Amino acid sequence: MALMRAVDAAVLILEKEGATQAFGLPGAAINPFYSAMRAHGGIKHVLARHVEGASHMAEGFTRAEPGNIGICIGTSGPAGTDMITGLYSAAADSIPILCITGQAPVAKLDKEDFQAVDIASIAKPVTKMAKTVLEAGQVPGVFQQAFYLMRSGRPGPVLIDLPIDVQQTQIEFDIDLYEPLPIAKPTASQAQIDGIFALLDAAERPVIVAGGGIINADASAEFVTLAETLGVPVIPTLMGWGTIPDDHELMAGMVGLQTQHRYGNENLLASDLVIGLGNRWANRHTGTLDVYTEGRKFVHIDIEPTQIGRVFSPDLGIVSDAGAAIAGLLATATERKAQGTLPDRSAWVAETQERKGSLQRKTNFDNVPIKPQRVYQEMNRAFGRDTRYVTTIGLSQIAGAQMLHVYKPRHWINCGQAGPLGWTLPAALGVVAADPKTPVVALSGDYDFQFMIEELAVGAQFKLPYIHVVVNNSYLGLIRQAQRGFEMDYHVSLAFDNINSPETEGYGVDHIKVAEGLGCKAIRVREADDLAASFQRAKDLMQEFQVPVVVEVILERITNIAMSGAGIDAINEFEDLAEGPDDAPTATIPLKQPAEAAR
Repeated sequence: MALMRAVDAAVLILEKEGATQAFGLPGAAINPFYSAMRAHGGIKHVLARHVEGASHMAEGFTRAEPGNIGICIGTSGPAGTDMITGLYSAAADSIPILCITGQAPVAKLDKEDFQAVDIASIAKPVTKMAKTVLEAGQVPGVFQQAFYLMRSGRPGPVLIDLPIDVQQTQIEFDIDLYEPLPIAKPTASQAQIDGIFALLDAAERPVIVAGGGIINADASAEFVTLAETLGVPVIPTLMGWGTIPDDHELMAGMVGLQTQHRYGNENLLASDLVIGLGNRWANRHTGTLDVYTEGRKFVHIDIEPTQIGRVFSPDLGIVSDAGAAIAGLLATATERKAQGTLPDRSAWVAETQERKGSLQRKTNFDNVPIKPQRVYQEMNRAFGRDTRYVTTIGLSQIAGAQMLHVYKPRHWINCGQAGPLGWTLPAALGVVAADPKTPVVALSGDYDFQFMIEELAVGAQFKLPYIHVVVNNSYLGLIRQAQRGFEMDYHVSLAFDNINSPETEGYGVDHIKVAEGLGCKAIRVREADDLAASFQRAKDLMQEFQVPVVVEVILERITNIAMSGAGIDAINEFEDLAEGPDDAPTATIPLKQPAEAAR
């Protein structure tokens, strides 16, 4: 056994557990940990400009690749409280990140010492474990337990709080004798699999709701094979989008009140059996439960026992890892297909695709200022099938989800449940750090972009290039739209006459100057016909300078995006709908002409 500081042992454990990318800010109470990372040399580190930004970078890093666990590091006091939003965001979406904070000496913890806050108590509601380590000898065990908890059951974040004297205490430790704890995952039994097939046999119009648990289990390829074997249409959730390619014949559309397709909602409403796999029946997906559940049976498969029946009681609830459930279902489906006992679902699939080819929204607008629908149409044209999109909340996210196309798992990286403004930019940097070879395009409204705009400097300093599309209507657009029900437009406008940038024409903040001042490149677009050339220019600038490139699109001030405040059968379509293929030229299925659709 070797004698070393507790922090040196912790860093060795990070390496052995495969967590070698950190994002954070050093400070007095965490400097010993930083000295251990420096001495070790194998932990990469990105210096954030804000500690909340570091936590979102860690999230983006984890979300980008299977098996990743991002690390965020901060000093005592406000560093930990700043990271609470990132911990909440990660917990809500089942994302494992490790938050490490410094702390005042153990003897000072109850004496209101400078920046000594009980961060473990604060973080407990939004973590799987939050612990202040009081004995140096416990550091290896606490880190071992942290990785076990992050990976087991429903994944999620952990916070480890290290008093500065604990960090520096010498302990006996041998990394060669350290082993990660084995991870046990619940698995659907054959009897449960048979129960699902009994419901499938009795159904005429089944669908599978594909949740983020499939992506967490890295089982998307196997899932597509299962859907193809069964011939059952798929409705991905927002967190499961990309599990099946948007242009696959079994992709039946997304469902919900906001991030939905017209054909997706109609296909769900036409179904008689819904198999939820690795999903949580989020309220923005289901809307009014009576509408969502009436006339159909439900199977719910989830790794977390407390999720079963949390929103409504399914006809069959199964606790299982999504990957394990898919393997069991696929084995039985393959056997039954060889025996010729699988029902023929081709007519039902054709019905779902008929809706996909007829129920589309118009995107081809030439208005000046630009309508947001046109932005997403041109993004579909400009950015290929390999593009990863990163976004968080607002009308930009909602409209983007309705009109963009995603073809691969982990290529729609979205903060689904928490939706904190400012998340997009730092999360995109974490995604680029995880996989610098895949093109990344972030999507923000102007308010989301302004929340953590300082993190652009991180992308410039550490050469983390990506394209950030900022759709600027100088409004809190989603809140303004929600205020319509209160007949007000109150404190949601961000517009003002910028005395230093009259070229902003009343839209307020000059994002171009700010982005350039932070070391990045930026382009402003005012006319729809310039979007394509601007996106190409952004690609060229990103390639040349290896920094983030902002493409600010000046939108019309007021646009209402299709959504509902009640059921998925009552979506309010504010804009003209597509009537022919020219109205939606980037749709995955060309829209039928009205006369053709009537036949």
